Amino acid sequence: MAKSDKTKEEILQQAFRLASVVGLEGLTIGSLAKEVGMSKSGLFAHFQSKENLQLAVLQSAADRFVKEVLGPALKVERGLPRLKALFTNWLHWHNKCAHPGGCIFVSAASEFDDQPGAIKDFLQESQNNLLASVSQVAQTAIDEGHFSNKRSSKQFAFDFFSLLLGYHHYHRLLEDPESLSCLQTAVQDLLTRYTTLAENAYETSC
Repeated sequence: MAKSDKTKEEILQQAFRLASVVGLEGLTIGSLAKEVGMSKSGLFAHFQSKENLQLAVLQSAADRFVKEVLGPALKVERGLPRLKALFTNWLHWHNKCAHPGGCIFVSAASEFDDQPGAIKDFLQESQNNLLASVSQVAQTAIDEGHFSNKRSSKQFAFDFFSLLLGYHHYHRLLEDPESLSCLQTAVQDLLTRYTTLAENAYETSC
């Protein structure tokens, strides 16, 4: 890796941490320059604009998510084991100390959901891709007979994602000490509901 690329990557790591605390809108060339100990002009040379900086941080975060959450889960056995691995990895992502302000995608979605432009376009595309990946993993559970083929993998992605968003709210904003156990119970209930349907379908066919 070239020195300039390494420097930019180190800057993005700091920007990622800062954005998780102050929000993506609060991330500016000036605030980041102060955080990393660089001049504003030196930092500007890397990104050229605030929007480019924000997009670079989101792309870096998306790459990290794939590397830390989705990629490892896809190496696990298809079906229910893969779904459980995805949940474990995703939960670790939410609680990771490198994200002092919580998941950057959750906060950015709240900031930019009503602001047309490049940032919202990126968020929509990345989140749609993520949900499609969750749906595909759920489909492997259907294909393997772990889930009923009468259930929708898209519906599972909706339910699964909604539980994680609810956990983020309970954990970060409400500071509910039981938020983790509530999430674990809810996810287990979700998996059991789909699994029970698969078992019932098998018993009926017999």
